[in-house]
Formats: sequence, C-alpha cells, structure tokens
Amino acid sequence: MIRLHKWKLLAIALATNLTILLTLAVGEIKLWQEIDWLDIVGESGVCLLTALWLAFTLNSRPKGSVTSLLALGLGLIFIGSFQDLMDEVVAIPDASPWRGSIESVLMPIGLIVLTLALYHWHKEQLVFSQERRRKEQNMRDYRLQDQLTGLGDARFLNQQLEEQMQHCRELQQPLTLVLLDLDQFDVINRRFGHAEGDRLLKELTEVLLLNLRRCDLLCRYAGDRFAVVLPGAGEQLATQLCAQLQDAVSHFAYKTAQGESVYHSASAGCATDSGHSAQALIEQATQRLLAAKDKRAPRAA
Repeated sequence: MIRLHKWKLLAIALATNLTILLTLAVGEIKLWQEIDWLDIVGESGVCLLTALWLAFTLNSRPKGSVTSLLALGLGLIFIGSFQDLMDEVVAIPDASPWRGSIESVLMPIGLIVLTLALYHWHKEQLVFSQERRRKEQNMRDYRLQDQLTGLGDARFLNQQLEEQMQHCRELQQPLTLVLLDLDQFDVINRRFGHAEGDRLLKELTEVLLLNLRRCDLLCRYAGDRFAVVLPGAGEQLATQLCAQLQDAVSHFAYKTAQGESVYHSASAGCATDSGHSAQALIEQATQRLLAAKDKRAPRAA
C-alpha cells in the first residue's frame, strides 16, 4: 500500500534534505562537548515516532484527500521536529532569521493540518460505521446469508419482509418492496469471466448500501437481482428512492482487472403493501420488474 504514496514520501524526503542543507549553510557544527545529548535523545525520539506514524498511516490507507491531509500534517511535524534536532547539532547565529523559525512555523501549521485531517477521518469512520450497522441489520442469521455479498438471501428476505409488513401495518405506515436487476449482467461474465462478475456484485453491494436510509433493508434475492425493503415509503417516495439507487448504479464506474471502466444500468420494479402476503408482494414486484426489463426502462415500473 505504501507504494501508492511514493511521491508524498519523496516530497518529504526532499524537504528534509533541503532543511539539512540550509541549516548547514547558515550555521556551524557544534563541538562534541557543546552538544546536549539528553535533548538529542528526546528530539530524536520525536522524529522517529512521527516518521513511524507517517509510515503506518500511508501503509494502511488508499489514495485520497484524507490520506493527503494526514501525510501533509505529519510531514510538516516531522520536518519541524527534525529541524529542532538539527539545532542541537548545528550552532546557528542568533542574528540569523533561520534560527528557530522552521520549527516555530511548521509545527503549528502541521498540527492544524493534522487536526483537520483527523476531523475528516472521523467523518469517514462514521460513514464506515453506518455501513457496518446496515450490514449487521441486513444480516443477523449467518445461515440465511449470501456468501458472496454478505447480505441476507431470499429466505432472509421473506422472513424480514413478513416482520416489516406487520410492523408497518401496526403503525399504519406504508411499505414498499423494490427489486433491482442489473441489465445485461451476463455480458460481464462472458467478456471478463465469472470472477469479475462476482467482484462487480460485491462492489455494487457497497454502492447500494451507501445510498440507503438507515431503516432500509438490502438483500441479494437471486443472481444479479437485489431486493430493497423500504419501510414507511409509499409509492411516490419509493419511486424517488428507487431512482436514486438506479442513478447510483449507472454512475458507478467498475474497474476491471485490466483497468477498463465498465458502466451498468439497473431495471427496477416497485410494489407497495396493500394488505396481502409477503410472497404476493414479491410476486407483484417481480412482475413489474419483468415488465420494466421488457421495455428496457431505466426507471422503476
């Protein structure tokens, strides 16, 4: 993973070398007896720990704005602490503007940037936590789990749909079931192989989860078909939410192992609970989905 950030490391290394050259240019190396070795040990430890934090961060994160902010903040702190270490080895004249200026400027700026990075990292973790909670909501019985996507399977859908329908009826709230089916998914399997098709389904699962409300339930119904239970959503709201899911699918650029970007569309069928059984609701949504696929419609039937 750290190879993805070689340019960040190169920039920090160049800035560190420039700091060494400028410090040596304006000052002189201290005599052995003039060096405070206790300060050397302490400031070396700060440099080493900052470098380790930077290495661990870059080795565990992909490219992105949060990673860049973390690298910039830690990089500035490292250079500032390294300059502080250089001051213990190189005597800089009191009149020189270089004396103490680097650490005095870079350290606070680095801390500000790092604080901003941690704020965005916290927001990022909240999104991941919400996604994890959604997955836990979607799958609590591993016997009813789809092994590829980690979602509930068709049996789990039937079980949960019955419970959700009963709950919404007690609250006198609507409930809508949406079936989403990828258009021409078999082309991926034929062109790139079944392994790519499986990976596409896993990544699309993440896309769909990120575009659901907290109360919604996502299941893998069969093959490339997903089921979404929308509690509290009547026909109008369900159609809007369904369109958002279809937009999310169509805007998702799936990257194949060869680096090719592949786009997909999804047909959908919506059915709102009208007092019948869960199986009847599934059959109604299926019929509307098939009608949408026959018409090659990009929106819900």
